[in-house]
Amino acid sequence: MEDCKVIFYPEGRTVTIQKGMTLLEAASRAGIYINSICGGDGVCGKCKLIVREGSVSAEPTNLLTREEIQRSIVIACQTRVNSDVEVELPLETRLEEAQILTESHRKKKFIGLFSPVEEVEGLEKLEKGISFSHSPLSTKIFLEIPPPTLNDSISDLQRIYREIRKHKKLDALHTGLPNIKKLGSLLRRAGWKVTVTLGTRDQITEILQFEEGDTSRSNYGIAIDVGTTTVVAALLDLNTGKLMGTKANYNTQISYGEDVISRIIYASDEDGLHRLNYTVVENINALISSLALEHNIRLSDITAILCAGNTTMIHLLMGINPASIRQEPYIPTANFFPVIRAAELGIKINPRGLLATIPGVSSYVGGDISAGVLASGMTDSDDISILMDIGTNGEVVLGNRDWLICCSCSAGPAFEGGGIKCGMRASKGAIQTLRIDLVNNTVDFDTISGAKPRGICGSALIDAVAEMMRWKIIDRAGKFRHELPSERIRKTEEGWEFILVESAKTATGSDIVINELDLENLIRAKGAMFVGTEFLLKKVNIDFDSVKNFYIGGGFGNYLNIENAVTIGLLPDIPLERFQFIGNSSLTGAKLALLSTSAYRRSKEIAEKMTNFELSVEPSFMNEYTSALFLPHTDLYKFPNVARKLSWVKENKCPLS
Repeated sequence: MEDCKVIFYPEGRTVTIQKGMTLLEAASRAGIYINSICGGDGVCGKCKLIVREGSVSAEPTNLLTREEIQRSIVIACQTRVNSDVEVELPLETRLEEAQILTESHRKKKFIGLFSPVEEVEGLEKLEKGISFSHSPLSTKIFLEIPPPTLNDSISDLQRIYREIRKHKKLDALHTGLPNIKKLGSLLRRAGWKVTVTLGTRDQITEILQFEEGDTSRSNYGIAIDVGTTTVVAALLDLNTGKLMGTKANYNTQISYGEDVISRIIYASDEDGLHRLNYTVVENINALISSLALEHNIRLSDITAILCAGNTTMIHLLMGINPASIRQEPYIPTANFFPVIRAAELGIKINPRGLLATIPGVSSYVGGDISAGVLASGMTDSDDISILMDIGTNGEVVLGNRDWLICCSCSAGPAFEGGGIKCGMRASKGAIQTLRIDLVNNTVDFDTISGAKPRGICGSALIDAVAEMMRWKIIDRAGKFRHELPSERIRKTEEGWEFILVESAKTATGSDIVINELDLENLIRAKGAMFVGTEFLLKKVNIDFDSVKNFYIGGGFGNYLNIENAVTIGLLPDIPLERFQFIGNSSLTGAKLALLSTSAYRRSKEIAEKMTNFELSVEPSFMNEYTSALFLPHTDLYKFPNVARKLSWVKENKCPLS
């Protein structure tokens, strides 16, 4: 088979591939990560490249305009390489400088765990907690062991066990044959002064390793949020609970599909499963290596990892085919995984270091949500609370210390910029906040990193819709009032749209707009989240007024304008002070479980306690969902404050009313 070279600009990176492979496959092999929401199915049109030189064969598509075709723009997943090729990534195609949430950037409060969060870290948080003791997944103990004598002639291993039990009350204690083989010579060489590393594996304590001398001060762990879009890792000192540092990167499985369904399909054969498993393991290894290097820590001193992620991501991390997750009756291979050695997955820490995962509940309510419930503290209170994680596969949990119910809402990718004409993820140049003033014909906005605007991300999309509602630019069905005297409203071949930013002010040289299809996609997404939340309340015969705390977790939620989210009908019309941002609650829960075996056990109890409802098989769900496909809702009695505010605009005689 003939080989071809592909050069990607502006990086100047070169990769050699076989003739006939697609440009998307070439980009993946070159480590160039580009937008590809559909995972290479040729339906999203996001993976655009400019062919500078060389011969390619492109499949016919209606996803490119005549102007784009004239500029030699192609859809990467539908374009095969016939010769050596040079291609350029347009700005709108690149994935760069993501605004990845590692900690919350807002003031927030945790009920029942620790407060105030901003001034307290690590072990201090646990000490302020209600029930979590400092008992990390792995610990180191320095032992000065009395040498054997004729009067004290027990074996070396029994001698070790005896000394350990002087420090800890342990019944079940064991170690592996490789350690036993080294023990006799190590003890005598070290003068009977050794450090043992103890790990907890499903309530059994194992001696992971023996080390000469006192190395007890060097014991570290990694908490990881294995997200669909991003992977975030936190390095913690297991002795003190101190957070040493946090790093994040894109989950490079994005190259094979941006959503979990695309990746499940890709993993249906052994080769696809291997690629996805290898990719996320390499992501994790890169983060761990970077953290260790930055803090001058040996990888062998990292003895434990605690991962939280949705059900599909954990299956792929474990190398388990997730096919049954998307097939009725939607059953995963496992929700609870045993504690294993990280080396079994190829993760490079101490060779005998442990890896544990926060358990999940169902195919679409995973360990990231169990971790979020743990982090919120909602199970330590009699008050009824809601946890909402907003995303492509949004999840909602309702309950308190006595009961928990949950559901998954298939919101679609609109909140993350997918299915939106000028949508993009929260990365450099994305418009993240937005304000409209039609009287002065202006749109004020802020972008991530202060860069020239490239597109609009989910938080600003919500702002835009709320602003257009206030100015009566759109009706409650999300249709433009095109009779308004505004140059920003125009009709194109694709229908009516509103110009947010003129081409002269953008990084791409094209107008940034929002059109009626974008509005439709956002309305569907917000409707799914609201109805899922309302559905859970109806299951226990309570209303939103009974909810004392409304926690919003995840990266997207942290940049959300609550008032605007209520205005469009995404969040309920309740007092704003009840909403609390809890940042990356998946990572927070993973850190708690890593630092405390009691917190880890609590996460299991949370997962076991949660009752999951599958909305797709609920007879009443579709009727309720249809009612939510208006702004803010068909029934304005559910949004009295929003209705009043919209009337306020009219009473003040807005010139566009």
